[in-house]
Amino acid sequence: MNNAGQAIHIKKEILVRIIEAFFSDNFEEQTRLIPYIMRPKGMEVPYRCCVYKERAIIKDRTIAGLGFPIEEDDETVSLATYAKKAIERKEIDQKPLTVLQAACKGCATNRIYVTDLCQGCVARPCLSTCKFGAVSIVNGKSVIDDSKCKKCQMCVNACPYNAIVKITVPCEDSCPVGAIKKDETGFASIDFEKCISCGKCIAACPFGAVHERSQIVDILKAIKSKKKVIAMIAPSIAGQFPGNIYQLKSAIIKAGFDDVYEVAQGADITANNEAKEFMERMQEASSWLNSWVNEGGYGEKPEEEGEKVKNFMTTSCCAGYNQLIKKHLKEIKPYVSETGTPLYYTAEIVKKEVPDAVTVFISPCVAKRAEGFDNPNVDYIMNYEELGALFVARKIQITECEEAKYVVESSKQARNFGFTGGVAESVKASLKDSSIVNACIINGLNKENIRKLKKYATTGECEGGCNLIEVMCCEGGCIGGNATMNNQRTAKKQIEQLSNNSEDIKKI
Repeated sequence: MNNAGQAIHIKKEILVRIIEAFFSDNFEEQTRLIPYIMRPKGMEVPYRCCVYKERAIIKDRTIAGLGFPIEEDDETVSLATYAKKAIERKEIDQKPLTVLQAACKGCATNRIYVTDLCQGCVARPCLSTCKFGAVSIVNGKSVIDDSKCKKCQMCVNACPYNAIVKITVPCEDSCPVGAIKKDETGFASIDFEKCISCGKCIAACPFGAVHERSQIVDILKAIKSKKKVIAMIAPSIAGQFPGNIYQLKSAIIKAGFDDVYEVAQGADITANNEAKEFMERMQEASSWLNSWVNEGGYGEKPEEEGEKVKNFMTTSCCAGYNQLIKKHLKEIKPYVSETGTPLYYTAEIVKKEVPDAVTVFISPCVAKRAEGFDNPNVDYIMNYEELGALFVARKIQITECEEAKYVVESSKQARNFGFTGGVAESVKASLKDSSIVNACIINGLNKENIRKLKKYATTGECEGGCNLIEVMCCEGGCIGGNATMNNQRTAKKQIEQLSNNSEDIKKI
């Protein structure tokens, strides 16, 4: 869940105003006025030094809401010009994030620091626990040499007075791949060659300085053009809005879409295909092992074309994980399921049934924007925050909408794809003999879990003899995505209420 607090409400208000401006008589002028409407003259300034600073940051957020990068902004260009460019835009830039330097605090560097609470004790536990010679005693107090410090925090844990602290830069500290750092200006900058679009930096920044570049204007243009626009809703959406997913379908259609498909429909296909693939891989591994045993077990275990025997398989549903594999963890690729994601299969179904449709995936996270760029069957991505803003702008109350059934009802297990453990359970439930599955969960991508995956890929073995690894980029699964709006406990409960009234997945 996005934890940037009040920044979420500001972003949502801007999105609402952009949508209202789009449906007004003068989109360009109404967009230009957004900072002045939100921060009128004489208003008490809630966050910054003055109303002009507040307006400048709101302008930057509006630019991102229109789909443009702040890094390329010329301050002399008005929001009206950006609004016009958004209307004229034919293609979406593939960098999904931007950093608002005006909002960025330029936080102090990540480091371990000795505070004035240091008592200069005789035991010197900080000195004795440091293995890198980074701690020394100067004038009776501990001092840390940043050039030697490895940030292992052994001294932090050892100090009996809690006098040693870790100073963190929230966005940098949250990034599992080191893709966001301060540039030469001292402000945060994203290296898109490293970025896996996990969205953790968005959720971590307390200033809301990291921002998604919205595609909302492009989606509204498609709706206004009278093209057939179809929404595809992720399974985790059932835990985000009031009412049920049948009322949600009516609300989305009322907002301008022509039809709505559950991506859980594709999740059923994913689960069945991953189950088949898992069986094939485990049978192949068993065949190799039996061959080795029958030959007396001499020498190395059998390998095929120089590759290790694949004793485990990881799931392939999470877009953030797939970006990690592509950019940082190529060695685990042979162990990753080749099955498509639920979005892949759902978009394929939509394009087959409605060839001329404009497809819009409604997503819990920024990582799906990266997946959308790679899939020709996915035209646009809208996140939950943007959908919520659309409902507010169009004055749509979900709970007042009638229920509308889906052409294909998804299974209980497919609807549980939205939270941690749901994918593995779906694969297991698809098998007639589920006892062969020994599953484990990577609940969130962080540096420690990435090291684990790298180790599994290197050794060809997963700890505990696990043979199916579910990998979720966000802790809690998709209900923990950066664009979700409900707390995970409530979201999971709402999803379970829906899934408990659904049929079980078909076994293969």
